Amino acid sequence: MLMRSALFVLLSLLLGLAPASAVFAQEHSEPAPVSRAAHGAHEPPLMPAPYPELVQGELRTARFRLLYTANSEGGARLLAERIERVRDTFRQILGRDWPGVTEVRLGAGREELEALALPGGAPPGWARALAYPAHNIILLDVTTLSGPGGTDTLWHELSHVALGRLGSGWPRWFQEGLAVQLTGERFDVSRYTALFQAVRQDRVMAFEDLARGWPEMPWDVELAYAQSGAFVGWLAERHGAARMGELLDSVRGGDPFETAFGKAFHTSLSLEEQAWRAELPRRYGWLPWVTTSSLAMAVAALLSVLAYIRRRRQMSLRLDVMEREDAAEEAAERALAEALSMREGALPSVVEEHVPEKPGVP
Repeated sequence: MLMRSALFVLLSLLLGLAPASAVFAQEHSEPAPVSRAAHGAHEPPLMPAPYPELVQGELRTARFRLLYTANSEGGARLLAERIERVRDTFRQILGRDWPGVTEVRLGAGREELEALALPGGAPPGWARALAYPAHNIILLDVTTLSGPGGTDTLWHELSHVALGRLGSGWPRWFQEGLAVQLTGERFDVSRYTALFQAVRQDRVMAFEDLARGWPEMPWDVELAYAQSGAFVGWLAERHGAARMGELLDSVRGGDPFETAFGKAFHTSLSLEEQAWRAELPRRYGWLPWVTTSSLAMAVAALLSVLAYIRRRRQMSLRLDVMEREDAAEEAAERALAEALSMREGALPSVVEEHVPEKPGVP
């Protein structure tokens, strides 16, 4: 009975999970917060600009300068404690660190975000972060740090700054794929589902088509992010950080991306793409929830139910034992009382007798 109930709970949880299309619709009700620079838009001119009047203070670390408003000071101080570790992670994955001190401008809400923007570089209406790679500056709404995804938005923008500072001419799929790899976005169930279905339907896009342009249809956009992140992750696993660093050095030295790719990985982009495609059926051959956090959540819920049932059973057993112990104690007390009563009835009564005195006896 217990196992049947548990299986029913698990089945209910799995059936209750939103389908991939529903997840996509929820997460992409507005465009993703990607960098303006990543979309090929022109950055503001490189010229000195005074600090915005809204800035109330500044925090410095070894490789960052955090400018904050009165409403974002708390978030800025928390970020200052961990942002260097974030950059260390970038260096481990990329094999290189980008030069210079990166400025992060932190505001709270849309109004402050616009007030902190560089002249001529206002963020799009939907954006909550913006990267200016040529300026080594990031604009960030501090409320994203405590929202869904935590620091993923910051990581995404840092990846654009890193590539912008380490070279130019990066294909669009490499920029977005690296950003996906450096954030928790690579574990997104909708991204896995998009690639899973594309593999089954033989709809995986060619990276040549994603080098400069980007699709417009929502489902194609999701697939473009998914396969770009998967391919960049595959390259990093296959060749390691040292080779990735060589790729960055070659592009920074002026080589076109595909030339740098051949020098670093000793093969061509087209051959690597073919090898990656050949592995896709094995990597994406199971239902999406099998390799995503959805199953883990369902199993965790099932374990919680089982633990609850077990605790109830243990409590019931303890209560039963306590009731038996109480009954045994009561029976023992009754037996003792009866024994004492019987003993008292069996004892002879003590009667004081008068013994007459013998005559002549003084």
